[in-house]
Amino acid sequence: MIDRDQVLHVARLARLKLTDEEVERMSSELSAVLDHIENISQLDLDGVEPTTAVVELENVLRADEPRPSWPREQILEQAPDASDEGFRVPSPGA
Repeated sequence: MIDRDQVLHVARLARLKLTDEEVERMSSELSAVLDHIENISQLDLDGVEPTTAVVELENVLRADEPRPSWPREQILEQAPDASDEGFRVPSPGA
């Protein structure tokens, strides 16, 4: 079973603030998920083709056709900090 400390660790990594009630609920729910995964790992799946979707998918994306875009000035006028090249964002760790 996943304990309280493990739930709090995962919540911190995900930047989630959980109540005590949510921590207890997540502990049992995450434990149930891991139990299901353990059950699946015990199955003999030799010869079973891996799948990415349960049903066959076809033509799920629209055709990639060029079309006019919005004017650069219109897009950048709403930006809090823009340059001639585009949006300015803080450096990582800044």
